[in-house]
Amino acid sequence: MSIYNELKMKAFQSGSRVNLFIGINVIVFVVLSLLGVVEFLFAKQSGFGAIITDYLAVPTHLPKLLNRFWTPFTYMFLHAGFFHILFNMLWLFWIGKIFEEYLNSKKLTFVYLGGGLAGAFFYILCYNLFPAFEQTKLISAAVGASAAVTAVVVATAVLLPDYTISLLFFGPVKLKWIAIIYIVIDLISIAGPNAGGHLTHIGGALFGFFYIKSLQNGMDWNKPFENFFLPKSKLKVVSKNYDAPSKTQKNTIPDQEAVDRILDKISQTGYNNLSKKEKEILFNASKNNEEK
Repeated sequence: MSIYNELKMKAFQSGSRVNLFIGINVIVFVVLSLLGVVEFLFAKQSGFGAIITDYLAVPTHLPKLLNRFWTPFTYMFLHAGFFHILFNMLWLFWIGKIFEEYLNSKKLTFVYLGGGLAGAFFYILCYNLFPAFEQTKLISAAVGASAAVTAVVVATAVLLPDYTISLLFFGPVKLKWIAIIYIVIDLISIAGPNAGGHLTHIGGALFGFFYIKSLQNGMDWNKPFENFFLPKSKLKVVSKNYDAPSKTQKNTIPDQEAVDRILDKISQTGYNNLSKKEKEILFNASKNNEEK
C-alpha cells in the first residue's frame, strides 16, 4: 500500500472522526504553508496566503462578519503556526480517542463543530460587549481549532472526571484536573496579548460542559443532527421470496431499518459492543438471506 493510500485510509476511511478532523486541519495547514513558501521563493508581494487566511478567519467587527458569514465555521480549521496546530492536534488525538471510545463518532463531530461555533460566538460577543476591546475589535480576527478541541477536552472530563492519563513530567493526572487547569489558564490570560484566543477556548469549554450535562439529564442536543454527517449504510437485506411471510417468519425476519441502525453502530463502535439482542437480529438477517 502506498503512503498516500495509507494516509487516506487512516484519515478519511477509518471511521474515526478524530482522524478525520486531524486530517482536514493538517491538509489545510500544509497547503497554506506551501503557498507561503512559493510566494517567498518567487518574491511575491500579493500575500495570497494572507488573503486566504483573512477570508477564512472569524472577525469581531460585525459589518465585516456579515460579509463573511462562513468564517465562524472555517476559522476552526486554520492555524497560525506549527506549534499552534501541533498542540491542538495532540490534545484532540489524546482526548478525542477517549471520547469516541465512550460515546461515538457522531457525538464527537457535534462537540467539535458545536464547540468551535460556540467559541466564535463567545469571542465575538465579548469583543463587542466589553470596553477593553473597543479599539481592537475593528481589526481582530481568530484562527485555530482550539475552541473545538477545548470543547472535546472539557466534555470528556465532565463525562469521565476520574479517568487518568499519563502526562510527560507530571505522571498520572485525572481528566477533571486537566480541564480545570486548562480553563483557569484561559481566564487568567484574557488580560494578555491573545485575549481573543482564550475567549474562544472559554466559549468552547462552556459548550462541552453543558452538552454533557444535558446528555446526562437525558437530553441530547445532537439528536436532530445525528444522521447528518454519517451516511446510511448501503448494505441491504435482500429477499428473493416474493410470497407473503408466515406468522412465524414475520417474527424472525428483522426490520431493514433495525439492521441499518445496527450496521451503523458496528461502524462506530465495533461488533463487540452490540447487545445480545442486536447480535441476534443481525444473525437472523444473515441467516434469512442465506436461506432465500
